[in-house]
This record gives sequence, structure tokens and C-alpha cells, in this order.
Amino acid sequence: MDREIKGGSTAGQDDNSMDRELQHKIRRHLADFVTERRKQRIEEVLARRTRYLTVVAENLYQPHNASAVIRTCDCFGVQDLHVIEHNNRFEINDSVAVGSGKWVTVRRHVDPEGNATKRCLQDLKDRGYRIAALTLQESAEPLKNVSLDQKLALCLGTEEEGLSETAHELSDLFVQLPMHGFNQSFNVSVTGALALYELIGRLHTLDLDWHLTEEEKDDLRYDWYCKTVPEAELHVARVKAAERRNRSGC
Repeated sequence: MDREIKGGSTAGQDDNSMDRELQHKIRRHLADFVTERRKQRIEEVLARRTRYLTVVAENLYQPHNASAVIRTCDCFGVQDLHVIEHNNRFEINDSVAVGSGKWVTVRRHVDPEGNATKRCLQDLKDRGYRIAALTLQESAEPLKNVSLDQKLALCLGTEEEGLSETAHELSDLFVQLPMHGFNQSFNVSVTGALALYELIGRLHTLDLDWHLTEEEKDDLRYDWYCKTVPEAELHVARVKAAERRNRSGC
């Protein structure tokens, strides 16, 4: 079972039947209650947001690390974080995430039969992602050598156990960060930050179509307006009610 974790109140977001025209009307209505400064910031963020890179976190158990990974994704402009849960439930500590869960799309992958990793990674492969496992395997290559000519999903595991055998089997390549001390690994949230610093930095210099589509921007603009406007649920309900009356001719 795959589902999205909602960060804060997202008025109307779960209405999958909402058509684009209605969404546009609601967004225009909500825009009247969003400051120009906030609108400008939203547009700046959308212009540098990407789904070309995504992060997969497998079975993290410490809320501090999990929340730090969300914050890292937001800071580097990565829109989607895929969370695979086996025996550990992904919990967001907002004092660490500092509200980042509102702006990052966190997708939770759960399977009672234990196939969450396989389902998640296979779905990403089907959508054109190469799977890159951050691992201590001897065959791992330096992250700086990884080509970005194809969409990339970066997989992070726990500090103690690393990624599962299934994650290794489904990965297209093994990558590692350089280390020169006694410890073999960084804290998982630090690993994610260092890796994204390298990858996003290179991505922004390449002539690739890594930006969001206009439709994706519209969806996020709507979502973020809902999360910005106080009592957005009431505004959404009013617009929907007015639209129903218009369509029924009342």
C-alpha cells in the first residue's frame, strides 16, 4: 500500500475528482489571501523544484534522522521523498523538520507482506528512474562519477544495517561518499545532505529538463496556497458550493 503523508492541513487535496478548472478557481480565490511576498517566494521555489532527482529512505527508525532528511530535500529543492516502512514507522519531528513536511511530498510505502521495498523501487524504475544505492559495497563508485543523463532515485538505509538485500538487488548502481576516518559511514541525514549537495549542484549546471512541468507547478501552487491561508478549508468549501450551484443552474 502506497500513500502520501500529508504535511499539515491540505484543504481539498484529497479530492481526486477535482477537475483542473475548479482547482484553478479555488487557487485564484485563495490568492487574494496570500501576501505578495509569499506568492513571490512560492514562485521562486517552484522555479527550482525538481522531480528529476528523488530520495528513497528505507526503514529509518529515528524521528530525528527522518525529519532531517525531509528538511534536506526541501533545502535542495527535491520535491518527492519516498519512505519505505518495514518494522519502523516513519515519524516527523517538526522541531527538526521545521515545517518542511508541508512543502515536500512524502510518499509512504507499506506492505504487510514485506514487499514495500520491491514495490517502491520497481515503481520508480517503471517511471524511468535509475536506482542508486548509497552503500559500503566494495564495488560502489564515487558519487561524483554518477551520470545524471537519466532520472535518479537515491536510496538511503539505516546507519546500523544499511540498505536491505532487496534494495541492493534492485539497484542499478552502487555509490559511496569519500571517507577518511575510522568510521565507515556518516549519520544518514548527513549522508543525504552531502549526496544532494553534490548531485543538485551538478544538475543545475547541466542542460537537462529537470524542472517541474507546468501542471505539476499548478498542483503544488494550489497545495501550498491551501497550506498558507488560514482556515483554507472554509474557503475551499465556499468555492465548491458556489460551483455546484452554478452547475446546477440554481
